[in-house]
Amino acid sequence: METTVYRAGQSAVSAYTRYILRMDVRWQAPLPPGPKIIAANHPTTTDPFYLLVLSPEPMSLLITKMAFAVPGFGTYLRAAGHIEVDHENGHPAFEAALTHLRRGGTLGIFPEGSLSPRDGGLARARSGAVRLALSAGVPVVPVGIYLDHERIRRVKTTISGMSETARWYPTGPYALTVGEPMVFSGPVDDRALVGDCSEKLMRRIGQLARLSAWRIDRSLALDSWIMPRPAGLAN
Repeated sequence: METTVYRAGQSAVSAYTRYILRMDVRWQAPLPPGPKIIAANHPTTTDPFYLLVLSPEPMSLLITKMAFAVPGFGTYLRAAGHIEVDHENGHPAFEAALTHLRRGGTLGIFPEGSLSPRDGGLARARSGAVRLALSAGVPVVPVGIYLDHERIRRVKTTISGMSETARWYPTGPYALTVGEPMVFSGPVDDRALVGDCSEKLMRRIGQLARLSAWRIDRSLALDSWIMPRPAGLAN
């Protein structure tokens, strides 16, 4: 049942990104086989769903508790195998994600822990992605996302007493650069190690996001380019 629901959602997202969203995906390496973590930056609220197109295997996403409170949509998220994250108590989500990886699954995560800064750039990575990778002994695949910030739609939403300003990106150029897998090793309770690895992961995501930005900026420049009118041609 879970796989059927997931595949239905993934098919809908794939069709949307193919025919409506101008998605551009570039790969520096194929996804490694077996359990893995796909880690990306998080400029908009819609990123988790667009990330689904990267993996041919079912991928469980770590998604904020507020999304699970949306009537109907929350039911779909649970049925599809995604993981609810309560930012006030992240331990249950961590344990659910770790169990998923140990069962051989693929996990989608945003190391910043929330949306990227509104004015661009990246927030400092939290430790969850690296702690999961060390605990489960799985590689992390970094992904850099970039888009046309002028097309982001900000909508304040309140659900079940929870409020946030969502950033929707319904259409426009959307670039992802998928990097080579990163492998971390060492004791998960070594805070210095975890902090250093988290910074390395976020730096790599930033580098990949800049590659995505180059493609988007080039695309926007081509879109806005106007061929000069030949001399002597009437207006």
